[in-house]
Amino acid sequence: MTELLVNEMFETIQGEGSYTGTPAIFIRLQGCPVGCPWCDTKHTWEVLPERVQASDVVLLKAAEDDRYFKASTSELFTIIENKRWCAKHIVITGGEPCMYDLTDLTQAAINKGFSVQIETSGTYEVICAPDTWVTVSPKINMKAGMPVLTSAMLRANEIKHPIAMQKHIDELDQLLRDTELEAKLSNKAVQPLIYIQPISQLERATQLAVETCIKRNWRLSVQLHKYIGVE
Repeated sequence: MTELLVNEMFETIQGEGSYTGTPAIFIRLQGCPVGCPWCDTKHTWEVLPERVQASDVVLLKAAEDDRYFKASTSELFTIIENKRWCAKHIVITGGEPCMYDLTDLTQAAINKGFSVQIETSGTYEVICAPDTWVTVSPKINMKAGMPVLTSAMLRANEIKHPIAMQKHIDELDQLLRDTELEAKLSNKAVQPLIYIQPISQLERATQLAVETCIKRNWRLSVQLHKYIGVE
């Protein structure tokens, strides 16, 4: 049984990608070595044993910090039941959730009638139940130098790429043109949806994203939760 390190759990509205507008329970896991400079959850990067606390203490945090708790799948669903949350969609995010084997958690969620989604950088193998919706936000040329895995891109139901400037679109193009990936993607029965997401609601990035989506027939993700002021 996989023990998960959990930084946050909360109920909100999914603000990105295909499930935008969907009520969702977010499970944010601790740990991420990728090093994205614009990351808005840097408090999840390090796994420091001295920051472990009881789940009830962590879940009462009034502000983001690097405290986390350890839990099994059954313990997480006990928390969800005790909170009496109504959402029927679960988002597993981080940090980098695919540092963990997510098979138990995703299959349990599906068995309990939830839809379930993983948000990953694509730098780890995606290990989960077959019916899991996988969002790969490929982190290309980040500080840690970790490659985006072909296996993760092939598992993706959607590819959601944050951009600030043209070079970020060029990097995605290069990734998609990779000979092995391009050939394997073209043979998939169902192609992944491609979303472009402006970083931090920057006006220039938003305009570039809109223009690119129209030109490529891709989709726009605008981080709805930030516009309406929810977590």
